[in-house]
Amino acid sequence: MRNKYIEAFENAQIATKTIPEFRAGDTIKVAVKIKEGDKQRVQNFEGVCIERRGTGTGETFMVRKIGANSVGVERIFPIYSDSIESITVLRRGQVRRAKLFYLRGLRGKSARIKEIKK
Repeated sequence: MRNKYIEAFENAQIATKTIPEFRAGDTIKVAVKIKEGDKQRVQNFEGVCIERRGTGTGETFMVRKIGANSVGVERIFPIYSDSIESITVLRRGQVRRAKLFYLRGLRGKSARIKEIKK
């Protein structure tokens, strides 16, 4: 059983953010606010969403991209974080699972995800 004050605070936090509908397999671009000294800038992190987990304000999602020298980079973002400026869905992927950890072992063309045609 959750405290009603904490629940009300979390619902207020959720109401202020608009999150697009996405799931595992979708290619997304996450605009993240980065603070460097007294300056602040926005950096995009683009990759495949390989999982969503949790509920409410504690919900997170993991994005995987291939970085420099073909090194896989994974990053976990809290959905309702203040450091996330926007989330953009670039492609919808057709997958059969909710968690795509098998992509870690694949390279090149075998790591592609089929796109859902509208």
